[in-house]
Amino acid sequence: MSTGTVRRGRDRKAEILLPAPGRDRFSPGDAPSVAVVGGGIAGLAAATGLAERGARVILYEREESLGGRLAGHRTRLADGSEVTMSRGFHAFFRQYYNLRGLLRRTDPALARLTPLPDYPLRHSGGLTDSFARVPRTPPFSALGFVALSPAFGWRDLLALDARAALPLLDVRVPEVYARFDRVSAAGFLRSVRFPEAAHHLAFEVFSRSFFADPRELSAAELMLMFHIYFLGSAEGLLFDVPDEPFPQALWEPLGAYLRRLGTDVRTGTAVHGVRPAGPGGAEVRTGTGTDRHDAVVLALDTGGLRQVVAGSPGLGTGAWRDDIAALRTAPPFLVSRLWLDRPVRADRPGFLGTSGYGGLDNISVLERYEGEAAGWAGKNAGSVVELHAYAVPDGAEPERVQHELLEQLGRVYPETRAARVVDARHEWRSDCPLFLVGTHHRRPTVTTPHPWLALAGDGVRCDLPVALMERAATTGFLAANALLARWGVGGQVLWTVPRAGRSPVLRALGALVGRPAHR
Repeated sequence: MSTGTVRRGRDRKAEILLPAPGRDRFSPGDAPSVAVVGGGIAGLAAATGLAERGARVILYEREESLGGRLAGHRTRLADGSEVTMSRGFHAFFRQYYNLRGLLRRTDPALARLTPLPDYPLRHSGGLTDSFARVPRTPPFSALGFVALSPAFGWRDLLALDARAALPLLDVRVPEVYARFDRVSAAGFLRSVRFPEAAHHLAFEVFSRSFFADPRELSAAELMLMFHIYFLGSAEGLLFDVPDEPFPQALWEPLGAYLRRLGTDVRTGTAVHGVRPAGPGGAEVRTGTGTDRHDAVVLALDTGGLRQVVAGSPGLGTGAWRDDIAALRTAPPFLVSRLWLDRPVRADRPGFLGTSGYGGLDNISVLERYEGEAAGWAGKNAGSVVELHAYAVPDGAEPERVQHELLEQLGRVYPETRAARVVDARHEWRSDCPLFLVGTHHRRPTVTTPHPWLALAGDGVRCDLPVALMERAATTGFLAANALLARWGVGGQVLWTVPRAGRSPVLRALGALVGRPAHR
């Protein structure tokens, strides 16, 4: 069984978060029953934190497989090959301490993750930025990037509005939300005089990760991303990816681990409502019946959380329910995976961010890192290529968007124009949280009006410098910790990147700037 610790990352300034003190685990006679609703990263983290300490966990997942937005399913191609289709490329950054700690439950050395050497970004104007040789430790990371970037040079650095940019050097969580949540990401970059040629660096690396238009995205979220990945962490923008499809590499082993701990994993089981029951606990209603539990974790995406709360009239307070109902989902996104009858050039990277190529946001060449794709590519002398389009405009015609991505692929990698598409799969989804300007104060937190109910997920408010998959894993563990503390049981030790700027001098400079008035 896990010791409940998470290994320290490379960054010597990474911070530790200790849980409330308590006994090591429940005794067999006093183990509570806990429902974890949602089998994505957040739910798996919550279930792990609880089951490792002896709680009787039932994990409910609507889909037939675990993984949430990183799930996958088997499909048969036109050539008869059986392959795994998922919802696309995800980067497992080195500062995802808690997510990586979760994965270590079944892979202690993280041997099933393989590093990609770079995070290149290509603009249609011909500029390409690379992070491979940029130093990881701030402020050398910023200085090194300026020295190496063709899109952001020393003249651009001198042209910045230094006073407006100073807060980037001292991002403090949660204070950054009080100061910048009512400013848009685009508005903040305009105020800083961020060079137009380098806007893709901010939008493609950071804003677009939220599947949002930067004119609508909170500047606080953009600044948090700069802090997590660049100015506040010594881990840099280096990342790993699974060496096999998500189910085989990650979730099937973790599901088996939870079952060995006694977890009842119920895939294909949607929860329709949660009703408070008696002095504590709740009844969880599914399509097949109702189960009584001592505590509940709702680890759902934004739409799922809204739906369950709407179907649970006695849950929470009026204000809390209104805040849940006000949550919004980001615009649709598309993942197109193409099996081509000829290979892309050998020097093409495993991942490439793109800007200025219509709706195309990035390209992955899967055989560069995934075993299943490499097997198909080798057998067929071809390539498996994946294309992403984030924040697709409402009303866009799906087939036209899919065709446009294929055309843009030919612009970026001309050798693909002559390739025949053996088969294709297109995943259209709209289930990511949207962090609109000025909405942070209304986002639900891990704790709720009920002491027996906790929330988890990448859309849940968390006053730590975490985002995306790491926010999901961290809030999952925090939800488990909150429930365990009620019963006097110690929880999971967590790690995070520094919660404030790294340099006392830079922090002092950043503090000179007050609340902005621009939008």
